[in-house]
Amino acid sequence: MSEPLLDGFRVGVTAHRRSRDLIEALERRGAQVLHAPALRIAPMEEDQALVEDTRAIIAARPDILVATTAYGMRRWCESADAAGLGESLLAALEVCRIFVRGPKARGAVRAAGLNDAAISSDETTATLVDMLLAEGVAGKTVAVQLHGYVDAASLERLRAAGATVLTVAPYRWAVPEEADGTDKLPGLIEAACALELDVVVFTSAPAVEALFAAAADMGRLPDLLEAFGTGVATAAVGPVTAAPLREAGVEPLVPERYRMGALIRLVCEHLSRNHVQSIGTPLGLVEMRGRSLRIDGQPVPLAPAPLMLMRALMGAGGGVLSRDNLASLLDLAGAAHALDMTVSRLRAALPDAALVETVVKRGYRLKVLERAHVAP
Repeated sequence: MSEPLLDGFRVGVTAHRRSRDLIEALERRGAQVLHAPALRIAPMEEDQALVEDTRAIIAARPDILVATTAYGMRRWCESADAAGLGESLLAALEVCRIFVRGPKARGAVRAAGLNDAAISSDETTATLVDMLLAEGVAGKTVAVQLHGYVDAASLERLRAAGATVLTVAPYRWAVPEEADGTDKLPGLIEAACALELDVVVFTSAPAVEALFAAAADMGRLPDLLEAFGTGVATAAVGPVTAAPLREAGVEPLVPERYRMGALIRLVCEHLSRNHVQSIGTPLGLVEMRGRSLRIDGQPVPLAPAPLMLMRALMGAGGGVLSRDNLASLLDLAGAAHALDMTVSRLRAALPDAALVETVVKRGYRLKVLERAHVAP
């Protein structure tokens, strides 16, 4: 049986809604998951504003509806039914031209017995607004179903073009309440800053923004952004989710199809291709998968500093790395004793300490087979 694709990798998950599906899919592939929900969806019964916004839209009889998410459309209809407004809402929407952001939103619209007029080519609200502006919206009333947060730029573009814009937020984001009373987000931020995660997966733009806000409150935002630009990959389910990452200078992995399954496949492919090292040694094949080391198929537990040292030695392919080079890599500049201790801890964890050789007056190297090849 082949080894799980994500065996040895540690993945951060910030999702609240449908997080269990995502976590189970990652764990089935061998990943160790650190789950720290950045935001939760507020219970519908807490949101009286939703009912009031629904009444306003019914009264306004809008010319156009922008439907952004399937979940939002379903939740809106359920809320209207619960408030005794279901039939009135559908009657108002039946005479709208409905523009949908993607196939799932289209499915929810049609499931409600409504017809859509057009769909975004790239599943973004901005593209829908481009389509509306091309047709002209001056003097028209446009209802927009928001998806968790206010896309202020798109709404302002509609208003600037002469539209009356009404919004409805069938779900809104709130700080998560953990069952054990703890906030797990700081732990995920610290793990990312320490390069103890291989990738952090995002399924909503508000979760990205909440993570950045929490990191800023901790004084760790510069460190987090640096980690995201170096050793910790980021992955976003689609361009809307990716937007706040890109605005911060971080380029995430984004699947061509904006679906959870496609996101997971992309994460697997990226980590397998870019975060696996292997090299032949007298002890057998040495393989580094994310934060996991195996020698001749046997796991070798390592603390973060020895692990980083081992990764550097493997990357050198048997070449000598100077003490200064290694001390700088481990952020131990000027601390010769700390480097010696790290080397000793690495050797103590290995099946044979001689695998890490001391080259007098030069540094250290990994004992490898002749013409050893390091697989990236």
